[in-house]
Amino acid sequence: MLTLALFGAGRIGRIHARSIARHPRARLSHVVDPDGAAAAAVAAEAGGVPADAEAVFADPAVDAVVIASTAETHGTLIERAAASGKAIFCEKPIDRSTERTRAAIRTLRRAGTSLFLGFQRRFDPSFAALQQRLAAGEIGRPELVVLTSRDPAPPPIPYIEHSGGLFRESMVHDFDVARWLLGEEPTEVYATGSCLVDPRIAAVGSPDTAAVTLKTAGGAICVITLSWRAAYGYDQRAEVLGSAGMLRLDNRQATSVVKADAASIAGDRPLPFFLERYAEAYEAELDAFVTALESGTPFRPNEEDGLRALILADCAEQSARAGLPVAVPGELEVGS
Repeated sequence: MLTLALFGAGRIGRIHARSIARHPRARLSHVVDPDGAAAAAVAAEAGGVPADAEAVFADPAVDAVVIASTAETHGTLIERAAASGKAIFCEKPIDRSTERTRAAIRTLRRAGTSLFLGFQRRFDPSFAALQQRLAAGEIGRPELVVLTSRDPAPPPIPYIEHSGGLFRESMVHDFDVARWLLGEEPTEVYATGSCLVDPRIAAVGSPDTAAVTLKTAGGAICVITLSWRAAYGYDQRAEVLGSAGMLRLDNRQATSVVKADAASIAGDRPLPFFLERYAEAYEAELDAFVTALESGTPFRPNEEDGLRALILADCAEQSARAGLPVAVPGELEVGS
């Protein structure tokens, strides 16, 4: 049984704590959070004890850390975990800055280790089936990918001020999915954005509504649209047109019951937000991490996936500001 320590007792930290508690081959030993009451509450529910970082990194019984704390702490915790020989599961992002992300990756490489990055959409049963069927060649070569992501409402303004904006906070998930589904790296990004939901978001310097086109060297195209407002719920859809057909992924509803009468045909709205939509994915990604750690197989997604998605977010931001396409750097340029 693997012993895991958790950093972060907030919303996503509680999700991971519950996944650990339910996993047959893992247990939670420590919960670290500046809010002692929150750490105690998570430990009481999922196991382990409230602790500080020093106790975690000094404890040889801790096999791995799960980093679900605020984004600005991720880089330092990754570096400390690598130095102490702990395996690492980290929620996205490694950092909101590509420079700081590269520094953390350099530390990982010097330590001869890697990390598992929490891009949970890869572990959603529907997205995973879509990617597997694409990889099997079911519709030939992917030529056009269309990703729709719409949140029911924007994050709080104080959160947006420190989040890096829509491209880094929200669309970074879509950039990862785009790379994964296309099977090749985008070489060009064109983005446009507007503030249509809340004028206070414009003051922060981020759009709340955006469209991005990615193009690969082979000519395949991915179009991503994202909005921080959808009155009908959490909208997550994907469509892939290939040389021999099409695959589509639709929203999930609470039930599949549809009412039809003389006035209309109606069903349930999409699930309300990401915690409900990706509940299965969070458990599956934790299991993937545990399984990879037990078997010694490489982590995926990993730190390289995180950096590549962040570079696409940076390119999208540059493109939206300039109104011009931006070339994606071909090399990661991590350095030594």
